[in-house]
Amino acid sequence: MTNSSKSRSKILWIIVPLAVAFLVLLLLMPKVQRFSYDYKRGEPWRYETLVAEFDFPVLKTEEELLKERENLKREAVPYYVQNEDVPARVRAKVSSYGALTNPRFQFAVLGALEDVYSIGILPDNLPVSDGRYELSDDVLCTVSGKQETRRPFSEVYTVSSARDAVRRRVVAIYSEERADSLLRSYGINDIIEPSLQYDQKLTDLAYEAIPDNVSPTSGYRSARDVIITSGETVTAELQQVLDSYRTEYNRKVGFSGPGILIWAGTVCVALAIVVLLYLAILFANPLIFDDRNRFLYLLMIFLFTAVLVFGVAGIGERYLYMVPFTISAIYLVAFFKRSVVFPVYFISLLPLLIFVHNGIVLFTMFLVAGGLTVLLFPRFSRGWRQFIMAGITFAVLALVYLGFRVITTSSESILVTILYLALGSFLSVAGYPLIYLFEIIFNLVSNNRLEELCDTNSKALRDLSAKAPGTFQHCLQVMNMADAATRAIGGNVLLVRAGALYHDLGKMLNPLCFVENEGLAPNGVKYHEGRPPKESAAHIIRHVTDGMTLAEKYHLPKVVREFIQTHHGNSNTGYFYSQFIKEGGDPADADEFYYPGPRPWTKEQTILMLCDTVEAASRTIKETTPEAFSEFVEKMCQGKMGAGQFDNSDLTIRELSIVKATLKEYLIGVYHQRIEYPK
Repeated sequence: MTNSSKSRSKILWIIVPLAVAFLVLLLLMPKVQRFSYDYKRGEPWRYETLVAEFDFPVLKTEEELLKERENLKREAVPYYVQNEDVPARVRAKVSSYGALTNPRFQFAVLGALEDVYSIGILPDNLPVSDGRYELSDDVLCTVSGKQETRRPFSEVYTVSSARDAVRRRVVAIYSEERADSLLRSYGINDIIEPSLQYDQKLTDLAYEAIPDNVSPTSGYRSARDVIITSGETVTAELQQVLDSYRTEYNRKVGFSGPGILIWAGTVCVALAIVVLLYLAILFANPLIFDDRNRFLYLLMIFLFTAVLVFGVAGIGERYLYMVPFTISAIYLVAFFKRSVVFPVYFISLLPLLIFVHNGIVLFTMFLVAGGLTVLLFPRFSRGWRQFIMAGITFAVLALVYLGFRVITTSSESILVTILYLALGSFLSVAGYPLIYLFEIIFNLVSNNRLEELCDTNSKALRDLSAKAPGTFQHCLQVMNMADAATRAIGGNVLLVRAGALYHDLGKMLNPLCFVENEGLAPNGVKYHEGRPPKESAAHIIRHVTDGMTLAEKYHLPKVVREFIQTHHGNSNTGYFYSQFIKEGGDPADADEFYYPGPRPWTKEQTILMLCDTVEAASRTIKETTPEAFSEFVEKMCQGKMGAGQFDNSDLTIRELSIVKATLKEYLIGVYHQRIEYPK
């Protein structure tokens, strides 16, 4: 493939994913005109007189709804079930008196009993509380069959009032003395018993359903009503009406269909956000465009955040407080440097700022919390420490929110909002394991994975330590040296540490071939004695291909395998090549003395190559003075640069100077002189 075709392919791989992100963002954005008035309680209305365009309900505030629910929760309406067997039993007793009963008297009693039992008779002693709530003494519910009737207590009989009702019916026919005598003679008062029985289960069910029965509205406004006049002060009542009108406006306008201007405006905003994203990546780390998987992953997190914003806002903007937006920062910082993470996270939150009514508050809250997450998460990314990070996130969100509530007014319930923030902060802990899934899907390596690879107790490093202990010690020294140099220029320290530990993994298959493991040879036999230089060079060079084979066996990620390939670049095995020439070898056959490459292209790979050379060669230094170390490091660096090994690297001249200075200081520290102890 020619350079021009490669360039076109690269441009397409940048433009096409960005175009897809633009289209997805465009589809997610609401295509409606928004209620664009800005107002605060206690301040004058700065716009023209506002007249309602349609009928709308006046919504209650969260505080009003909460208070109303609490008031309803203080007492419960008791439920009583009608026992149909009781009236039948009482009527049967009266009818059983037969001939002994005056027919007129019997008719009057049965009629009175029919009246009182049709409504229901309660016991004289009623329950007043079950320990959780008080029972209402104003109203009750009676249940007869499938019919439920709510009525005042005053309309329902008790045993005592039922007796009085029966007596009044009899008195209407007979004289008072005669009626009392008949009632006493036949024991009518004794046979009246309650027919309504208290039902605890139904009462509990009704009590639990109380919050659902609270009306969310407190009034209604008609179309063409004046909501507020120009210059009028926004009182608490007017703010509630304005909030209600805004909610209904944003809901109703969406059904009228977007106009061409609304679409055009939405296209411009979506395009602006995507262009900002492109510029953020370009300025922070343009090499991301060369890694398709990393670029696609970054766009996926960007769109993931947008879906959260528009999806949850469509359900209810108040629920945005419980969305763990900081998880997007965590997903980014797991694979990218902070210099990339923060600007991308900032742009990902822009839909929150632009399209949500309370967007300034939400945007500021989650931007500050996300920035702190980017800074602190590497320290709190494992095990139970994630809950500490969630607690810190919640504290920051709550403080910023309360700060805004001090300087602005809102109808939101502070307690409910704080609860939402707490829930969202700890939801981020539940979402963290998805990082391991993203690693597999996008073939990436997270910082946690690199930390695991740097554990010297891993299977690969234990095998290397057992089979090639000298090489293992060399890798440890190179790791420490590369760590210091990479840290000095702000590179990926975890990555270079992992690369240093595994770069010579291939020596494990033939450890005696390398001088650092000669102590393992029986009888002090030297591996290369008597071997032709070409053969020795081939065995030395093979540790790169052997390393790649072992990397596959131990399932090392691609980014670590690249250190194995590039740590020698395409340099030659100088010692054996020199021997070959001394023995009269033809320089035309020199290809067999060169490593297969490729040359390093990242800063971390370049630093590893230099540290590998410096660490190995430093063991031959006789003079351990700062001047000698300075000259030595410069010589090693010039040798690699002269051989063109740094030609593909993105390490700058300034960074190379810092690396060299760091390596000089490191060698001085390692080979410092000690006082001579007495024998």
